[in-house]
Amino acid sequence: MFYGLNKLIKKLLPKQLFYRALLIVAAPIIILQITISVVFFDSLWIKTNKGMTNSLVSEIYTFTQAYKNEKDYNKQNLTDLYYQNFQLNINFIENEKIPEIKKERWFSPIDRTLRRELKVKFSQYWFDTTSYKDLIDIKIAYENGIFEIIVPKERVTNSSARIFALWITVPAFLLIFIAILFLKNQTRPIVNLARLAEKFGKGEYIKEFRPSGALEIRQASYEFDRMRRRITRHLKQRSEMLSGISHDLRTPLTRLKLQLAFLKDKKIEKKMQIDIDEMEKMLNEYLQFSRSQFNEITETVEINKLINELISRYEGKKISFSQEEKIYFDGRINSLKRCFNNLINNALKYGDEINISLKKSLNNIILLVDDNGPGIPNSEKENVLKPFYKIDKSRNESKSGVGLGLSIASDIIRSHGGNLSLLESPKKGLRVKISLPF
Repeated sequence: MFYGLNKLIKKLLPKQLFYRALLIVAAPIIILQITISVVFFDSLWIKTNKGMTNSLVSEIYTFTQAYKNEKDYNKQNLTDLYYQNFQLNINFIENEKIPEIKKERWFSPIDRTLRRELKVKFSQYWFDTTSYKDLIDIKIAYENGIFEIIVPKERVTNSSARIFALWITVPAFLLIFIAILFLKNQTRPIVNLARLAEKFGKGEYIKEFRPSGALEIRQASYEFDRMRRRITRHLKQRSEMLSGISHDLRTPLTRLKLQLAFLKDKKIEKKMQIDIDEMEKMLNEYLQFSRSQFNEITETVEINKLINELISRYEGKKISFSQEEKIYFDGRINSLKRCFNNLINNALKYGDEINISLKKSLNNIILLVDDNGPGIPNSEKENVLKPFYKIDKSRNESKSGVGLGLSIASDIIRSHGGNLSLLESPKKGLRVKISLPF
């Protein structure tokens, strides 16, 4: 039971820190305001208004009784007397009936109290509290006509209620407004830190920033900045190291190529040339995998144009591209080129026909790359996204590679906040599905 209640409360709570903190501050103020208002409404306003309304109805009843016993020439004097002393403007309208259409408001406390008191004293009555701003129109049936009584609203309601409402409402809203300003100032450093962490996680370049806010937040910001510097330095060192290794290995590979040119045995030369080309290809892929993306600037990219440029490089290949509209995305253009090019190369490596489709779906950009190759078993789809993992036996034994193409593509897509998944294509080959947020 308690677990279910706790789960429900968590579901109903706001997700953002600012609104949770605001709820913590504002909820007690609102609850206190409602409690005080209810107590005041019940104990003071209703009871006071009930007493005032009862006094008014009693005066009207006394008037009707006195009016009945007075002679005609004294009735006007009696009316004037009540007007002067009780603010009751009373007129007797002969041969008039009570209106059939009532103007009572069932939700109004004034109307409910007035109806309750009039019902005790009179069998036929009618009143209207809405037609006039500061007046109440009351009609009482009397013999061959009706009494029309106009009374000020202040006779049945206490004006202090409005003053009290202002005194309790205005400070409450003022306190909530001050709390909003304070919480905005306190949560802003946390929001900025979360935003920077998200950008860094996506591989975007982060300028130097100054930690602010409370001591704990500044400490967390300092630690994040130190971590960012260490990771950036490590990635830079790795890239420089592998770049140096690649450069150092290219020199002996070049010498081997020159020496091969002097070999007289063409069969041996051909076999050695294949090995050297494969080694060179492996070096390029290793270097590509190690290349850091953190210094690349984010810019607006037209995905359609980018894919068309890549397809144009593969003349004579069966590559179809279906697109619904121009789609723009804020990303690192060189990284995206590397990603899409890897997917096309991988598809051409194991198939001879590729279908590419691009569309928008809700808040995501969906890119599908389908080939007619042998596909990948479901048990291996998760493994092939790991660096250096190869399943040539299930794809094609004649194809070489180091197992980095899909891994690099997946890493680039994740760094842009997206997702890369492997499915089965309609051609029974491999379908690579990319989802990017926009």
